[in-house]
Amino acid sequence: MKVFRKLLWIILGIVVVLALSSAVYIYTHSPEYTGTKTMDKLNNKVQVYFDTYGIPHIYANSEEDAIRSLGYVHAQDRLWQMELLRRIGKGGLSEIFGEDMLKTDKFFLSLGIDDASSKTVEMISKNSPVVRLSQAYLDGINQYIKEGPTPIEFHLTGLEKTPFTLKDIYNTIGYMAFDFAMAHKTDPLLTNIKNKLGPDYLTDLGLNTDPNSTLIKNYKPTLRDSIKNEVAGLVSEVLEDFPVPLFEGSNSWVIAPNKTKNGKVILANDPHIGFAQPSVWYEAHVNAPTYEKYGYHLAGVPFPILGHDRKLAYGITMFENDDIDFYYVEENEDDTNSYKTPSGWKKYEVISKTIKVKGKKNVMFTYKKSDHGPILNGIADQVSDTRPIAMSWIYTKVENKILDALYGMSHAQNLSEFRESLPNVHAPGLNLMYGDAMGNVAWFATAKLYEMPDSTNTKFILEGSTGKDEPIRYLDFSENPMAINPSWNYVYSANNQPDSINGKLYPGYYLPEDRAKRIVSLLEPKDDWDREAVQEMMLDDTSMVNTEVVTNLSKSMEVEQLNDKQIAILDKLNLWDGSSQLQQVEPGIYNRWIYFILKNTFADELGTEMFGQMLDTHFHKRLIAHMAEKETSVWWDDVTTTDSVETKKERVNLSFRQAYQSLEEEFGKNPNKWTWNKLHTLEHGHPIGQIKALRSLFNVGPFPVSGTREVINNMYFKYDDTGFYPVTSGPSTRRVIDFSDIENSTSILPTGQSGNPFSEHYDDQAEMFNQGKFRKMMMNKEEIIKTQKSLLIFEPTKK
Repeated sequence: MKVFRKLLWIILGIVVVLALSSAVYIYTHSPEYTGTKTMDKLNNKVQVYFDTYGIPHIYANSEEDAIRSLGYVHAQDRLWQMELLRRIGKGGLSEIFGEDMLKTDKFFLSLGIDDASSKTVEMISKNSPVVRLSQAYLDGINQYIKEGPTPIEFHLTGLEKTPFTLKDIYNTIGYMAFDFAMAHKTDPLLTNIKNKLGPDYLTDLGLNTDPNSTLIKNYKPTLRDSIKNEVAGLVSEVLEDFPVPLFEGSNSWVIAPNKTKNGKVILANDPHIGFAQPSVWYEAHVNAPTYEKYGYHLAGVPFPILGHDRKLAYGITMFENDDIDFYYVEENEDDTNSYKTPSGWKKYEVISKTIKVKGKKNVMFTYKKSDHGPILNGIADQVSDTRPIAMSWIYTKVENKILDALYGMSHAQNLSEFRESLPNVHAPGLNLMYGDAMGNVAWFATAKLYEMPDSTNTKFILEGSTGKDEPIRYLDFSENPMAINPSWNYVYSANNQPDSINGKLYPGYYLPEDRAKRIVSLLEPKDDWDREAVQEMMLDDTSMVNTEVVTNLSKSMEVEQLNDKQIAILDKLNLWDGSSQLQQVEPGIYNRWIYFILKNTFADELGTEMFGQMLDTHFHKRLIAHMAEKETSVWWDDVTTTDSVETKKERVNLSFRQAYQSLEEEFGKNPNKWTWNKLHTLEHGHPIGQIKALRSLFNVGPFPVSGTREVINNMYFKYDDTGFYPVTSGPSTRRVIDFSDIENSTSILPTGQSGNPFSEHYDDQAEMFNQGKFRKMMMNKEEIIKTQKSLLIFEPTKK
């Protein structure tokens, strides 16, 4: 017994020591939101008030000191995120995650982001306000790196902290620029369909925009050969386990005074980005005598991408324009180091890179570069086509002034100054949404657009040796789609097709009209909008298009072949209003039905791999309503059968029965139990959370969530054989800026402000986000001080 008691005390002692050690570790590795710190290069004292949700409200005597302090507090909450984002463009993920990331690193190195960043840093003026403030922000980050606790992710991966440089900011921006590009997935896929199946299969896909669909209207007032689909496969593969979120879509609308209850502008914005932990945006309210902005910052970028103050507000959605072109390159048979150009043979530029790999020797990587960009063959094993393919990307072709644009947007005092900064956005293509206290509303499609010959279809791989598929000219920014104070008293964007420019529809990878159609239908009839009504609209989960799809599909249904329960479900779908709430059964049966229709229609011709790649593009989303309307199509036939030609009716009925049977097998024979909450869930995954034992510490969720694909509350998921719909992307924030009550404007983050799992602000907004709640974006200094949760003071280092 004495031995047993002694053993018990030993075990208890070990438990206590472990508990104390864990408590000490957590305490010493949590962000510091209170106290006094000294900071190098600081000129005067800076006060940082943290509110209830850990959002810093920074007050300084100069903008440089304020931005320097922002760098420090941003780093203590998001250093790991900053580290990942700066590594993507320079091929640095293998150093953290090992050889599994080699293909990803090779791909991003070949894009030329890192080289473009080096060139930009060499060219910019070191004395410009942009560089001066960027360096102040970096000073704050690097001070935290030098003296702050090392985030747990660095310990777990064995990575050393290293200082940040100006080039890192541009590499992070380069990641964002690639994030919006859909051409990598779409152009090679469509080229392969054309070459493998023939032009008839393309005709039925409705590649060109329907001019009768919901377009974003311009308003400018007078005043005021087969490639076996390797490129698409490469992109799908390198992004499969990508450790950071990708930008996907977005909603925004700005309502003019004539349509609001209080006669002031209201701006709403919810950029759609891949869900991850930490979430994308870091909120900060920065104040100096000559500058104030409540902004949303990308990790490692000093100027907010979304922001507002008492004078104006702005937000973004993705333009989805076509800024990448692929070209076949003709190599010299006698000299594979040279290629044909319209003016003769030319030597490739050969670029060599070294990739650090965790636990392995460094990997030497070499690729060829032509006038059209890097040759993708050789970057990954699956790109083995005999014809070299080059990628031309506008981001690396023209001078990079995106940081200047962000500086200009965040420092603009009015609509005119804001507009002046926008031509500096060359890529990624963004819809900039604007509203101000003076009553102005505007939408600007910002990108370096270029005109191609009428005979050139940029949705396919082009011929690079003839010169016939080259850009004719760059458009002046004044020619870009835009609307300024339109007569209909609102502007909006839902990543849908903008109206024509000089009589032509500009090509792109636009989303279907679903969200746009719903936004317009809600905005048009109402003239007394207020903040609460706009917040409610942001949570709208009704699809007008989905109900139209059901109506069109139901016309093909053979009811006499269905049993009573199946007929009841079909009737339920036909009475459905298109909403997607947790206890509804209609969203589940609808999405199963659509998936089986897509699979039964396209997989026989495309094969499993290409069909999966199609489901990974925006392109397939536009096909659903299109094919539901189409009675005859070459795609309806099942090419695996030789004794019959299948029809739409056969495909639609088979798919409905398969959808019904799959739900019955999984959830039982009572359709009332096939509710959306069992199928549609949201988990915010952290890269380290992929390790099962660490999932509960790093990941947030999972939660059942309402919403669905291509509704305003766009909780997007991918279709696959599982029949379950874990959300992959959605609102990265919901913001409502009301100029009738600017200090009570509202927002929400999907998880929390901090990326540190030991911070109380790691996930303290997650439940609110799922429930559709909002919180105040505080701007009144007196209220901020009165309700502060903590105060952190920075003082200059004594010399």
